[in-house]
Amino acid sequence: MVEQGISIRSGRLIVAGMTMVLLLGIAAPRVMFADELPKEPQLPFGMANKAIQAALEACKKDGYRVSVSVVDRAGVLRAMGRADGAGPHTVDSSRKKAYTAASVRRPTSELADLIMNVPTLQGLRDMNGEILILGGGLPIEFGGEVVGGIGVGGAPGAHLDDACAQEGLNAIGAAHKISAPK
Repeated sequence: MVEQGISIRSGRLIVAGMTMVLLLGIAAPRVMFADELPKEPQLPFGMANKAIQAALEACKKDGYRVSVSVVDRAGVLRAMGRADGAGPHTVDSSRKKAYTAASVRRPTSELADLIMNVPTLQGLRDMNGEILILGGGLPIEFGGEVVGGIGVGGAPGAHLDDACAQEGLNAIGAAHKISAPK
């Protein structure tokens, strides 16, 4: 009787062991494939909000009521803030400037200058309905990798939107994108 109980128990252990080996064999390739997926840096939500707050404060200090948007590397809105009294149009303009900067990976002021100096590039404005080639959008870059864009809309001049957006980048330690005012 004891011998028979041991043999049944041993059989169960063998079946359990074989099942475990089979399950591990199925799971192992999935782990291997997951390791092969590309790893992309992401802009944390807290950093996006910190950049927005710094840009809003910079513009407020100078008397400008603006909206500030931050998008991820794909141009999807990550966070947005609108100062008291900012015009309703500033919401869309800030988001589109951020989208454009992230999409083309360069400041929107550079694009505006490029289109003005090379008229054959006017078609860039019509790439899609989200593009806005007007100063105030800066790519957010860390270590040579663009992780998103910040856009400011509502100051009385693109260079002023740029300056506030740069303050947002400075607050999170992102790469400097515009030169200091002269």
